[in-house]
Amino acid sequence: MLLVLALTFFIFMFLGMPVAFAILLGAMAAIWYAGDIPWMLVPSKLFLSLNSFPIMAVPFFILAGELMNAGGITARLVRLATALVGHLRGGLAHVTVVANIIMAGISGSANADAAAIGSVVIPAMRRAGYPAGFTIGIVASAATIGPIIPPSLIMIIYSSVTGMSIGSLFLAGFVPGLMVGLALMIMVAYFSHRRNYVRASKRAPLREVLRAILDSALALISPVLIIGGILSGAFTATEAGALASVYAFAAGMFYYKEIRLRDLPRLFVSASITTAIGMLIFAMCTVFGFLLARANFSAVAVDSIKMISANPTVVWFLIMALMVFVGMFVEAIAAMIIFIPVLTPLVNEMGYDPLHFALIFIILCLVGSLTPPVGMVLYISCAVGRTPVSEVEIWPFVFAILAVIVVCIFVPQLVLFIPRLFFGT
Repeated sequence: MLLVLALTFFIFMFLGMPVAFAILLGAMAAIWYAGDIPWMLVPSKLFLSLNSFPIMAVPFFILAGELMNAGGITARLVRLATALVGHLRGGLAHVTVVANIIMAGISGSANADAAAIGSVVIPAMRRAGYPAGFTIGIVASAATIGPIIPPSLIMIIYSSVTGMSIGSLFLAGFVPGLMVGLALMIMVAYFSHRRNYVRASKRAPLREVLRAILDSALALISPVLIIGGILSGAFTATEAGALASVYAFAAGMFYYKEIRLRDLPRLFVSASITTAIGMLIFAMCTVFGFLLARANFSAVAVDSIKMISANPTVVWFLIMALMVFVGMFVEAIAAMIIFIPVLTPLVNEMGYDPLHFALIFIILCLVGSLTPPVGMVLYISCAVGRTPVSEVEIWPFVFAILAVIVVCIFVPQLVLFIPRLFFGT
């Protein structure tokens, strides 16, 4: 059954079928081949996977991101980032990274950040003479910071699948997210000095920096309210998403006055489409994952890895290689849902800290969203910048993120320090 499941899935993927439907058809082919699995399993699993209170946080945060982008918050955050780092060589590329770090505390979605910030910085970088491939590469790779620094949609999904504390996951992402931003800025500095890229602006005086901070104040307060409310127990992640949507609407409608009532139908439709795409993949993967578990794929995978090495450090690198390879063909959410049950026995056997593993695994899945041929964030960035994937300089930035992962593997305290500070060991 495993062979039928995998072959059908990859055949339909290479034929160009959308990932969600390739997953479902692979599952249905395996059910037909097995012969003893009732067909009612498919609709029941699809329904039950989405009938979850934590999953309701996803559409709320996506809507909040749409409202914040339409309300002018993204443009203000880019102006703030320009005031902070625009004077560095390769200033606009540094601005892209810093803007994504700030935006990460608001949207929690790499796809949304790539589209929102990319639409602002890509035209500016083109006018400043940056090569198209470098421009799209930094926009796409910086967008992955969004789901690492909380709030994070992919962490919410991970929590719903595993039952892990969403507060612990959120806190674990702070330091690695900032490290990814620093690694990308180091890479930008290297290319900027080597290629003599221009500075975006002169060093901003303190008055201008303070003015940019005040102009972005409502956006900067938002993550404090969301994350602080979740950690304090004042509300759940789902309630936080609803609050973020109301907050974004109020800020864009009444303070910045860039959202009008006639804009709301378009924003709701856009948020619904984005939600539907992610949730469709999530639901389809639930069926796929159930069949993998039924076929005892976890034991097969664990035994295969242990045949290569039983050393925990070597196993970490085998997991990295596996997920980077899988990420080239499978969308991030799909890869996560399929492989969490597969790798959980290995995590227990190797003695890894579950929270440490969760954060590393999430970043690895996000790396997959940058790598062709199925890199969703990469394709969104290319679409915004109207640049072919073949021209994009993505691999230097991918290696920078992988270097951060390696550091976090060898220094677990980078991931665990803040959660343990709040919640204990």
